[in-house]
Amino acid sequence: MAAVTLYHNPNCSKSRQTLALLQDREVTINLVEYLKQPPTAAELRQLLNALGLNARQLIRTKEAVYLELNLEDTALTEAALIDAMVENPILIERPIALTTQGAVIGRPPENVLTLL
Repeated sequence: MAAVTLYHNPNCSKSRQTLALLQDREVTINLVEYLKQPPTAAELRQLLNALGLNARQLIRTKEAVYLELNLEDTALTEAALIDAMVENPILIERPIALTTQGAVIGRPPENVLTLL
């Protein structure tokens, strides 16, 4: 079974549930607490590509910083949104599970089972 890189926020219940689901299946997990170790812009682009999403689809719109930075502005470029997520990783939807097979967002946590 392939190892799973899990972009994890321990304060998020869905992230904790996803981690527990993987641990229950004894999967090898490379845990990335992305609030402490934010992805670079290049890493974020790779994640977006693996997820098949654009930056706007990965951004958390309910975070206060989303409104503070006026990120709802549809004129913002993909690069500007990625930069905002790199500088404010709380904006990145979580959790994200990544394997050599692809990537999924763990909402609901059972989504990660499609990678196993």
